[in-house]
Amino acid sequence: MTQRVAAVTGGAGAIGTEICKHLADQGCKVAAIEHPAAAERAEGEWKEEMKEAGYDFMVAIADLGDHDSAGAAMKQIEEALGPVDILVNAAGITRDAAIRKMTPQQWREVISANLDSVFNATSHVFAGMLERGFGRVVNISSINGTKGQFGQSNYAATKAGIHGFTMSIAQEGARKGVTANTVSPGYIATPMVMAVPDDIRAKIVAQIPVGRLGNPQEIARLVAFLAHDDSGFITGANHAINGGQHMH
Repeated sequence: MTQRVAAVTGGAGAIGTEICKHLADQGCKVAAIEHPAAAERAEGEWKEEMKEAGYDFMVAIADLGDHDSAGAAMKQIEEALGPVDILVNAAGITRDAAIRKMTPQQWREVISANLDSVFNATSHVFAGMLERGFGRVVNISSINGTKGQFGQSNYAATKAGIHGFTMSIAQEGARKGVTANTVSPGYIATPMVMAVPDDIRAKIVAQIPVGRLGNPQEIARLVAFLAHDDSGFITGANHAINGGQHMH
């Protein structure tokens, strides 16, 4: 199989890290894209941790909410590793509040980080994928993009929007060997979720038919499968991975 170049936005996060590892294990050259606020950790501690684990990942820094910044990161990756064949849009934030208390800033920050970023990153690599006749775009959504969540109208709107974007570009890429898929995780045992008080976490787990949280490796395995050369007949689909918590 041709050695593919993969770019993972939010690549130094809990789920992003596992995605980077799984893509590297699959033979890809991998670049993690991180926000300037996380640059010091990504380029320092995280990169060292990865090297100790046997992975040599490139780190590119960009504000993906800004189109030009996203483009500069993609150009940097292409110059260092080659044209991007696989793009995983995994960057995202939350700014939770009930709608009656949500500020315009909380709304805009989440729209920019979660939805604008997906367009900005994808728009800089999609034409090249079409020209070369191969591409894989995997967009990380959420269970709350299909079921909604109290206090997350901003977040749920972006995650629902991501799949609309996926279905549209899947149609644009289908005849050219470029696929696009959405992965929608449920509750995963990331540091953020594990920091939730035990009693609240127990209530969450009680709603999951398999009786546990997911783990980041399970998400990464699905992403790597969708990114593989042999997954070219899977496109425009929303792959729920939530332990049965929300079936649709």
